Amino acid sequence: MPEKTSYAPGTPCWVDVSWDDVGACASFYSGLFGWHPTTLPDSGGYTMFHQDGRAVAAAGPNQDGWTPQWSTYIATDDANGTAARIAAAGGSMLMEPFDVFDAGRMAFASDTQGSVFGIWQAREHIGAQLVNEPSAYAWAELLTTDIVASQSFYTAVFGWVPHEVGDDPGFLYRMQLVGDWPVGGIFQVDGMPPGWAAYFAVEDADATAARAEELGAAVLRPPADTPYGRMAVLADPGGAGFAVIRLAEGLARA
Repeated sequence: MPEKTSYAPGTPCWVDVSWDDVGACASFYSGLFGWHPTTLPDSGGYTMFHQDGRAVAAAGPNQDGWTPQWSTYIATDDANGTAARIAAAGGSMLMEPFDVFDAGRMAFASDTQGSVFGIWQAREHIGAQLVNEPSAYAWAELLTTDIVASQSFYTAVFGWVPHEVGDDPGFLYRMQLVGDWPVGGIFQVDGMPPGWAAYFAVEDADATAARAEELGAAVLRPPADTPYGRMAVLADPGGAGFAVIRLAEGLARA
């Protein structure tokens, strides 16, 4: 389903990246993905990225004290109610729900392991209008040091149903389902800080990684084959990490 007009509650629906220099950020991602940037009026520099006329991601100025990063937003039909569930499940509200003009209502929170995420109650802006296509948002993945605690939190807040992947006890990964659709994954890692990762689909992971290096990015994990496609992990010149993947045939998120 590459074109989107709505998202079921509990589905990661939008990503944006924070940089100290939004203009330089827009230049990097335009050069890498071919995105077309448009700075919104009266937004403090918030810049939407479009592909084929559809919103796919955005960039905004970095918040004081925040590390440059890609932020994942999860759809809700009631931001206030979701905020209450976050608190009840042991999370912390970093920004209480507030209206973003007529675009929607949002909030920022951290889960019980300290991973920061946003929630988005759509009005005029539904989130990404194109997914699973080259240069569009493709996958949301949570890295955690305690998969049991993380699963408990997100199931309580968003109703996610876990699906175990593989039978290797050293590889702890759970697909997260909303209805019958996989919407993201939770991956237990050691020796890495917890947090949300954004994946973007590409035609060629090797060529994209090489182009990213030419534009000043770092390759954190070189392109490699996985059961889900060939992927690489990168850090943009501002320091924000993200992944690119040539999706395996038939693989898609909701």
